[in-house]
Amino acid sequence: MVVEEQKIEVEGLPTRYLTAGEGPPLLLLHGVGDNAFDWQWVMPALAHTYQVYALDLPGSGGSAKPLPDYSPAFFTRFATAFLNALGVERAAVVGNSLGGLVGLRLALSDPERVAALGLVSSGGLGREVTYALRSLALPGFGKLAVAWGKRRPGALQRALGRSALLFAHPSRVPREWIKEQYRLARLPGFLEAQLATVRAQVGLRGQREVLVDRLSHLKVPTLVVWGARDRVLPYSQGQEAAARLPEGTLELVPDCGHAPHVEQPERFVSGLGQFLSNKI
Repeated sequence: MVVEEQKIEVEGLPTRYLTAGEGPPLLLLHGVGDNAFDWQWVMPALAHTYQVYALDLPGSGGSAKPLPDYSPAFFTRFATAFLNALGVERAAVVGNSLGGLVGLRLALSDPERVAALGLVSSGGLGREVTYALRSLALPGFGKLAVAWGKRRPGALQRALGRSALLFAHPSRVPREWIKEQYRLARLPGFLEAQLATVRAQVGLRGQREVLVDRLSHLKVPTLVVWGARDRVLPYSQGQEAAARLPEGTLELVPDCGHAPHVEQPERFVSGLGQFLSNKI
């Protein structure tokens, strides 16, 4: 299945996205420090059944980066505007990490827009988060990390460090993923935008916006996917979230980290496909 790169203007912002397939629409939202490329390991398989859209959120990849606001609220409005620009009235939404928080906010604010929701190691489900992200809230440290990450040695160190943080088995990380992380770090404005995005959601005490108390009001069928060896967000957050959801299903992926769609793509596609069947 061919994955195509497209560009569109969303509320005046040049936006890049990947698309493939035909069928009911499925929107994929990436996490902080990543882009639509993260979904390439699952898009071809999903595209056999769905019209898949994976976009670069503002500040990431090939999308615009000159924004002062990288809050979850802004990303939620942007996701809605993106669907409007495509003429998509209703879609299944699957998000990883920050993308999960954005999808959850969208489902809570406009449930008629979301046919089904996938929360993949999602943000916003508990206060706890790795100190690797909390440390970026320190005024001096964040700026130093950006300055170092732009340089070739720093970009490589960042890519390798992220692989160790995000995956249960860093040695198995696809080489293409490492190369993309290196490329992203060298993009003008990318690291500054990612720092602003992290700081909008994470402080020294942990995640700023926690929506777990609102899950009982969610009217959308929801699948919670979590790696049992997630070093970014503890899988206990996924367990608690699933227990509070009126229509919630939990899939705990053993021997897997923060990005099941990259680390265990076949299992991810199988579980998501079973969940989405007859829901969209």
